[in-house]
Amino acid sequence: MTAPIVIIGGGMAAGHAAVELRENGYDGELVVFADEPHPPYERPPLSKGYLAGKASLEDTYLKPLEWYGEHRIDVRPGTRVDSIDTDAHLVRTAEGSQPFSKLLIATGAQPRRLPVPGTDHIEVAYLRSIDDSRRLHERLTPGARLLVVGGGWIGMEVASTARELGAEVVLVEPTEQPLLKVLGPELGERLADVHRKHGVDLRTRTSLETLRDRVAVLSDGTEAEVDTVVIGVGAAPDDALAGEAGLDADNGILVDAGLRTSHPDVFAAGDVANHAHPLLGERVRVEHWQSAVSRGKFAAHALMGEPGAYDELPFFFSDQYDLGLEYFGHPGAAGYDAVKIDEGSGDSLVARWYRGDLLVAAMHVNDWDVSDELKEQVRAAR
Repeated sequence: MTAPIVIIGGGMAAGHAAVELRENGYDGELVVFADEPHPPYERPPLSKGYLAGKASLEDTYLKPLEWYGEHRIDVRPGTRVDSIDTDAHLVRTAEGSQPFSKLLIATGAQPRRLPVPGTDHIEVAYLRSIDDSRRLHERLTPGARLLVVGGGWIGMEVASTARELGAEVVLVEPTEQPLLKVLGPELGERLADVHRKHGVDLRTRTSLETLRDRVAVLSDGTEAEVDTVVIGVGAAPDDALAGEAGLDADNGILVDAGLRTSHPDVFAAGDVANHAHPLLGERVRVEHWQSAVSRGKFAAHALMGEPGAYDELPFFFSDQYDLGLEYFGHPGAAGYDAVKIDEGSGDSLVARWYRGDLLVAAMHVNDWDVSDELKEQVRAAR
């Protein structure tokens, strides 16, 4: 008998790969190892709907656990893979060894840790798992005092949700504006102003130095009384398992245009994959929901031996207060020279980023009718 296809991971890339395999003709054995005690689930609700208490645990699941059993997918929640033997085509767990014919690694990323002195008397949280989000939700009661460290997407979304729940929020960001590297100073300032109008005490060029009991000492010389600290300073690819197995890794698992690693029977997708993008002409590692979904589906066809190259443009979305935005493209290592902003009605706008005459990215805020147009404009430019 042919050994099963094995998937390591419990997020969208792993889940969509498993569903796509079964719904597109793969009839062999299929095993999914998820180290958390849940079937594959979505992560955007962890800083949005689930954190706010608007979405249930089951709402985050790609499929109910029983669906996998009905479709002969052996999902093993709470089972961590300890090692991969690519020569023997085995993955090893505490329960034993599992042979594989083809392997997909979709282990995602882990929050970057920030050493903070004085954490003995205060809750310091990172947001990556359902359990992280549930624990944080329990602390975001009206009047609770929250310090958010980091003005990236996670930090800004957590701040937005916390204000909606009635918590008091101080957010510190060491650069001149939040999301500076992604949006640039002008749009970063606009988003900062939105948060300030909703009551967030947002301080730029400021960082957390230490905690003293329930007091946060900040680099601007001020102090803030806090009950909980959320650290959101980026994520690092969870590629240790692959590296220990001898697979090529550098800021993620290195994969070719078809998501194949340095071993012909091993593939990688999602946040952990550092992908040689054929359209962009450089390696990219994308930590967003749509990339995990679409790469997971593409990986399923690669696992079945179908040739092809994954060339979908990076895409992400964010919801903060009454603002919804979608961003298409990727400026890459060379960055951009200029951004052009077209104002719309109310809070809506369209922004386009250029490097010379080349359109490298585009975004809208509250202008949903232009989504497809912007996506095609950026793709056509590439």
